[in-house]
Amino acid sequence: MARIEIRSLRRIEELEDVRKLESKIWGESDSIPSHQTITAVKNGGLVLGAYNGDQLIGFQYSFPGFNGNSIYLCSHILGTDEQFRNRKIGEQLKLAQREEALKLGYSLITWTYDPLESINGYLNIAKLGGVCSTYIENCYGELEDPLNHGIPSDRFFVEWHIKEEKATDSRAEEVQLERALQKSLIQWETNEEGMPVPSFTLSLPEQESDAAFVAVPKDFRSIRQTNMKAATEWRLKTRSIFNDLFQQGWQVTGFKKNSIKEIPVQFYVLSKKRIGPALRKKEHPHEN
Repeated sequence: MARIEIRSLRRIEELEDVRKLESKIWGESDSIPSHQTITAVKNGGLVLGAYNGDQLIGFQYSFPGFNGNSIYLCSHILGTDEQFRNRKIGEQLKLAQREEALKLGYSLITWTYDPLESINGYLNIAKLGGVCSTYIENCYGELEDPLNHGIPSDRFFVEWHIKEEKATDSRAEEVQLERALQKSLIQWETNEEGMPVPSFTLSLPEQESDAAFVAVPKDFRSIRQTNMKAATEWRLKTRSIFNDLFQQGWQVTGFKKNSIKEIPVQFYVLSKKRIGPALRKKEHPHEN
């Protein structure tokens, strides 16, 4: 594979290639039309393409948002060709998005993603430094695409303050795996297929606690494809726990990646939210 090149796309021919790649990835005929993306690009939006030579293998599309007080960049969708996944192309697109957004004068990028997709959680929270204190239940209704069908489309709403240097969350870096295993508010057991299934939940931490932990599966997609009952249990358990935590002033600030094969979960790390108004908006751009 040649060196991946990230480009800012502005021509209608390039944006039509983006539309075709989106349809290929999600298996949908109603992909975002190129006349919409080019209009966004001409009015403060951004489309980035990842190229392997002359082949478009990934893209990211953003448009401006306004909440009545401030302007920010809504990161709507990011996708990578299946043949080129797990090569950090999504991370390259997000870092390029940050640089281009800064050039355009933005200080905040927002998006949503499925909190049970641990690969995205690791990128969005641990690597990029995004934070989350808003949980959106069934954000897009019942989706029928191959990546989302059969389960409520719950999402985390992420805020990425791009003018701030990425702060390494000491709680996420220093926390011992043993502590996360003991303190995770969702405990689990492994079924006969070797997949984690939620078993019971612990009481919410005391207000003076320094951190809270919530387990999520390492490979939620495999669970969803083979055991929809277990997938739904994970959705509903995490929905309840995160809603309760956010209502009590907790915020997702870290993600503990677990490389031990025998432990089939990863952990979100939460800390007490800084005092200040949360960003609210009517639309919730997603990156799945």
